[in-house]
Amino acid sequence: MGIFDSIKKKISGLKPTQKKEVKKTVIKAEEERKEEKKPKHTSLKLKSEEKAPTAEPKAGKRAKATESKEAYRILIKPLITEKATHLVTQNKYSFAVAKSVNKNEVKKAIEGLYGVEPIDINIINVRGKFVRYGRTFGKKKNWKKAIITLKPGDKIDIYEGV
Repeated sequence: MGIFDSIKKKISGLKPTQKKEVKKTVIKAEEERKEEKKPKHTSLKLKSEEKAPTAEPKAGKRAKATESKEAYRILIKPLITEKATHLVTQNKYSFAVAKSVNKNEVKKAIEGLYGVEPIDINIINVRGKFVRYGRTFGKKKNWKKAIITLKPGDKIDIYEGV
């Protein structure tokens, strides 16, 4: 039942002065009901942010973008190549990441998903290769790669079953 249907139902048979009061109370009640239906978390945050809220106030467009992105949208996929598997021996892990992210966002995503704090993060913009299929020429998309260095003893189990 909508707002106006409930108002019409309650107003029938009342004086004009009482009708205005009823309308105001019904509208307030409807607004309160809508607020109750809203989810508790309006922005999607990483698990680490929910556990330990920071005391620092966040400012700027970058901070708002970080809150709204989810970790799986930041870290697209782990890179499983010969070079990447060799880097694991040095405690470095490679991921394909979204083109718009920075080091701080990648760090929060790693902490949220894997529960490990990175020591260092290197981000590389990779140019897409030029390709040819028969007579047709084209180009693959540009993408971004992040190499995450962890503390000795920490590890990420992404190479299980590969």
